[in-house]
Amino acid sequence: GWAGRTDGHRTGAGGTHTHVGGGVFPQGGTVIGSARCQDFRTREGRLKAARNLVKRGITNLCVIGGDGSLTGADTFRAEWSSLLAELVKAGGITAEEAKKSSYLNIVGMVGSIDNDFCGTDMTIGTDSALHRIMEIVDAIATTAQSHQRTFVLEVMGRHCGYLALITALACGADWVFIPEAPPEDNWEDHLCRRLTE
Repeated sequence: GWAGRTDGHRTGAGGTHTHVGGGVFPQGGTVIGSARCQDFRTREGRLKAARNLVKRGITNLCVIGGDGSLTGADTFRAEWSSLLAELVKAGGITAEEAKKSSYLNIVGMVGSIDNDFCGTDMTIGTDSALHRIMEIVDAIATTAQSHQRTFVLEVMGRHCGYLALITALACGADWVFIPEAPPEDNWEDHLCRRLTE
């Protein structure tokens, strides 16, 4: 997250060192941590982040995240020149340091299981999330069948039903709810009738 940039530590979200070693690729989930940085939402927080980057000689960032991280990156990029000017004026950095860091290069990569970024076939994390969901479905399917029970599985995705819809198709679910197509009134009665058939 942006917290490591605003507090000046050499760690990312959750205390993970920025030099992530081997063995990361086969792991699922957010292996480097995830955090919201309230400080970075303010200009003062972005000033601290700019100062810390300049002092460390960092002018290139690769931001992997969802809406919050990428919106923050875009704001940071747009304000970069004015942040440097304000830091020079306040004595936070020297004019020479500002000159060396006059350009901030940012690469943004969508890392969100929501898979809700326009123009992207599949965001980073979506495939591994779907894989984990299917592992869970496979694990509970035999229990549901042997006990002749109905199981309800809720998946993440915030306002995007991609994971729910693809999971339902992949496992042959009888019913799926997605935010893009909310259920009609009295859906509970209809569902109960279908389950008794």
